[in-house]
Amino acid sequence: MADTVVRVQNVSKTYYRDAQPVPVLEDINLELEAGGFLALMGPSGSGKSTLLNLIAGIDRPSGGTLEVAGTPLAGLSERGLAAFRARHIGFIFQLYNLIPVLTAYENVELPLLLTPLGRADRRKHVMTALDVVGLTDRKDHYPRQLSGGQEQRVAIARAIVSDPTLLLADEPTGDLDKRSEEEVLILMKRLNREFRKSIVMVTHDPKAAAVAEKTVMLEKGSLVAKGA
Repeated sequence: MADTVVRVQNVSKTYYRDAQPVPVLEDINLELEAGGFLALMGPSGSGKSTLLNLIAGIDRPSGGTLEVAGTPLAGLSERGLAAFRARHIGFIFQLYNLIPVLTAYENVELPLLLTPLGRADRRKHVMTALDVVGLTDRKDHYPRQLSGGQEQRVAIARAIVSDPTLLLADEPTGDLDKRSEEEVLILMKRLNREFRKSIVMVTHDPKAAAVAEKTVMLEKGSLVAKGA
């Protein structure tokens, strides 16, 4: 039986604007098994990105519990959460978040600078990650010298370079042209099926959601439907 990588139980999240409560998520329950690929769909403002940030330990729930990679997140300090993310979470953003003054190689290497790995081992990890995304020949290029699709593939290499337990992708194809979108979706599917990476992906695009094994629909902060 597969291990459960993500367990969300009765989770709610409320923000406050002045003294006025603004509920964003209400009574969310979901699980992701190791090697699973889950798409979170829903209209803008439905709470998708908020849920992703809770799973990543970037934000804390107002109620309920989250367990990720066997770790109850409520018991961790801010420092503990940072260490947890460094070990277990690879994040892929819509707008890539690459550092423009660093080469592709240096951008991918960044997460490893927080580890005890020496330079030779870091290089081995970086070149492996760039090979997986098909960009070893672009390792010395700066972001401005890359296409949007190539930038996103560098960002994906950065997300996988430390071999995290869980990949979290927030609209990873939202800023790409059709061809680059197809390349990134093929890569996401390969990471899941060939490398058995567990993935939670936020998207509003049914074509992107179709590469996942399961889709969860959010509307106005509530789980409204599940589908294959």
